[in-house]
Amino acid sequence: MKSLKSSGKPKKLKLIFFRRVIGKSMLPTLKPGQIIIVSGIYGNLGSDSVVVFNHDNMEKIKRIKDVRRQKMFVVGDNHKLSVDSRSFGWLSKEKVIGKIIWPRI
Repeated sequence: MKSLKSSGKPKKLKLIFFRRVIGKSMLPTLKPGQIIIVSGIYGNLGSDSVVVFNHDNMEKIKRIKDVRRQKMFVVGDNHKLSVDSRSFGWLSKEKVIGKIIWPRI
């Protein structure tokens, strides 16, 4: 694995990886137990991209609602059950570890 240096911390670069969806925050788009394919190589992250990111020592899956400079506002598709930027605020883009490439969203 290649390492990237960002903010003084080495970051391992994964080309493609798999994750299993846990929880109901992304319903109806992603269902609990569903396998997703994630690309660690992603270009521009814009509104409507669905990403995997680190927050509070956990990987989370959310949709980018807004991007401003190096910050993003993320929300779950199931607003009633999602803990997202409406609760914890804007996130640094550096927290993103990948963008969902399958299923096509």
